[in-house]
Amino acid sequence: MKFKFYFSSIIILTGFLLKAQSPSVLASSQNDTLWKTEGNFQFLINQAAFNDDWKGGGTTNYSANIVVNFDIYYNKGKYSWDTKFLGDYGINKIKDQEFYRKTNDRLELNSTIGRQIEQSKWYTSAFVNFRSQFDMGYEFGEDADGNETRSLQTEFMSPAFTQLGLGALWKESDDIRVNISPVTGRIITANKQFTTTPSYVDGDFFGINEGESIRAEFGASLNAFVKFKVMEGITAGNVLGLYSNYLEDPLNVDIDYTLNLIMSVNKYISANFTFQAIYDDNAVRGFQIREVLGVGFNYTL
Repeated sequence: MKFKFYFSSIIILTGFLLKAQSPSVLASSQNDTLWKTEGNFQFLINQAAFNDDWKGGGTTNYSANIVVNFDIYYNKGKYSWDTKFLGDYGINKIKDQEFYRKTNDRLELNSTIGRQIEQSKWYTSAFVNFRSQFDMGYEFGEDADGNETRSLQTEFMSPAFTQLGLGALWKESDDIRVNISPVTGRIITANKQFTTTPSYVDGDFFGINEGESIRAEFGASLNAFVKFKVMEGITAGNVLGLYSNYLEDPLNVDIDYTLNLIMSVNKYISANFTFQAIYDDNAVRGFQIREVLGVGFNYTL
């Protein structure tokens, strides 16, 4: 029954999004001024090597990171549709280390449609938010003989977070907007292999009960996006997501904040700094923090 509700909600909201556009707009060319797209692709790499005679210390290693940030904007009359895709994946490998290690892994899609209220900056809105990861996540250790071991902790779609909501959008511009949704459904899904281990206790894996693969919540959310130019060649993007579950501990608010700082050296070379902080006590009772700084190839989409 929960799966039927989940997929029915997606179909209904997708239909709402498509209905908001006229057939002529859907068939428009890339030069149609109603559409605006912008994005950034970055490939960051680092490598260090030492031969056997090197006495200064150090271990041969390499790391690589790919970041994709892409936005699609649509405006026609009173209608506004903003979609953002975020992809971030990085790995690290050290000499004599049996397994590579992930340094970053993020897959996220945000889409919000709104209809303007008279001539104000307020819109009635509906939104979809999806979050997961690209690759498997492991916990590493050693066996009795000192050999490296790893145990699977997460994978693609395990967990996956999907939010569907209705509310109000305040939009100053494409770069400054806040969506408030007092009616938000959230679905957390996972492969049953993560909730059926002999030692599993209800809620251990992102709040999902033992032997189940889905958790349904109902609450309120706030999503904000602010992007601005710090100075020539430096752009800062801020994404904030808040969620409160009406059905369980509503005062315990989940927080997801990301700062993405892009520093362009020239058309093809840039530096990128990303900071992300997540608070979700279904995962861990504390803040999850990640930070990435790199210099590499940059391409504007």
